[in-house]
Amino acid sequence: MPMQADEIEALLRESFPNAQIVVEGDDGVHMSAMVVDESFRGKNRVQQQRAVYAALKGKMDGPAGELHALALTTKAP
Repeated sequence: MPMQADEIEALLRESFPNAQIVVEGDDGVHMSAMVVDESFRGKNRVQQQRAVYAALKGKMDGPAGELHALALTTKAP
């Protein structure tokens, strides 16, 4: 079952409670997210994006295909 923007935001908010998070997309499969969080300071983009994927708890290309593609923008404030 495809994920909705509010479900993705809720998962991200668990790992990044103080972040600025914007999730967009209307088809439930191809989405985009911007996550701005202090924990990203000093980390390169790959490290930042790995942290976001970890927060999604296996929903990316999972067995149910819950989230096929997520375009990410990550940065420190």
